[in-house]
This record gives sequence, structure tokens and C-alpha cells, in this order.
Amino acid sequence: MDEIRMTGEIRTDYDCEAKGLPAQRWAEAVFKIGDEELVLEVSVEKDVIIGIMVGDDIGWRGTLEGLKKTLKGEIEVI
Repeated sequence: MDEIRMTGEIRTDYDCEAKGLPAQRWAEAVFKIGDEELVLEVSVEKDVIIGIMVGDDIGWRGTLEGLKKTLKGEIEVI
């Protein structure tokens, strides 16, 4: 069996939990809100890459460090 490089976890306000979901290279969480879909993807192949997508045409992809800087306001998102 291949090496587990990260694990996933999801919790809801209905006291539902899924813990310890293993992944070697990538994982994604998909949330459906009405007709919209929100996807959070994490890849750990070489660098840690994060992807955030809303629907088919809105998204952001970059490194974990880039996401941290974006959320701190250190990088402007156009």
C-alpha cells in the first residue's frame, strides 16, 4: 500500500463526523449549495497546492504559502 501523506476530516452541525480519510497525493471536499458547488482541493505531490472553486468559472489555485499571504492581505487577488 502507498504512503498516506495527509488525512481529511469533515464535521457538520448535525454532529456528524468523518475522520482519518487517507490520501496519498490529493483530496477534495465538495459542498453543494442549491445549484452551486463549492470545491476545496488539496494536493501534496511536490508543494502543497490549494484549489478553491465555485461553479465552473470562478476559482483560485496556488501554494499553501500563497493562500496564507492572500488571506492576510499581503497578496492582492485580481
